[in-house]
Amino acid sequence: MTIAKAAIKLDKVPMNTCIVIPARMASTRLPGKPLADIAGVPMVLRVAMAARKAGFAEPLIAAADKEIFDCAKAAGFSAVITPPELPSGTDRVQAAINSSPLTKEADFIVNLQGDLPAIAPELIQRVVQVLERADFAQIATLIAKVTSESEKSDPDVVKAVVTALGPDGNPLQDDILRALYFTRAAAPSGDGPMYQHIGIYAYRRDALARFTSLSPSELERVEKLEQLRALENGMQIAAAVVDEVPVGVDNPEDLEQVRVHFKGDE
Repeated sequence: MTIAKAAIKLDKVPMNTCIVIPARMASTRLPGKPLADIAGVPMVLRVAMAARKAGFAEPLIAAADKEIFDCAKAAGFSAVITPPELPSGTDRVQAAINSSPLTKEADFIVNLQGDLPAIAPELIQRVVQVLERADFAQIATLIAKVTSESEKSDPDVVKAVVTALGPDGNPLQDDILRALYFTRAAAPSGDGPMYQHIGIYAYRRDALARFTSLSPSELERVEKLEQLRALENGMQIAAAVVDEVPVGVDNPEDLEQVRVHFKGDE
């Protein structure tokens, strides 16, 4: 997968938005991942730099470990330490907004994973725009067309099954879709486009609080996809199609790919 440049026409975006970046050292496939060096800059700071360029309030790093907290503060970024035993990054985001004065005025909360160092700021802006425009939704996310046969069958490429109809059965705006399901299987079957999910979310503040108060759902456990918890509990997720798929760093091979991308920054 290549790292493409975003090509998104931007409208005005709401400023009452806080971007929270959850990060922890205990990655199974790449221990110490948040502090992995990428052209002289730790990965979590690469993500924070992209978040800052999106133009919202100062991003907040939700650190599960003191090493991440100290790194963020030394670089001039805002950070809080969250309990290391929290079960997910989303829980870490909720804990961070509960403890930081930076987020008290925020109506929209963006959960930006700390392993997306090459994400374009325009993608962060886009997910917020979707939530602002999709009155029916409590959560917004991004998707992209699956372009290869290998991606269709790859369980690590999460598929989004979407519709152009709102909860009331009426057509949505041309560039907004509604998520019906997320799966690691190849879905839907048959002719037509297949979409992969991009792991960035924008939440309405009360929706994030509700989501993190819910117990993991049955389908969430089966698919190992926490966004299914929202759908199973009647929450609505809006989505927009974008051209860029930012590389998530899950293993050493991914890390080398983004290092190549940033090589000119050394």
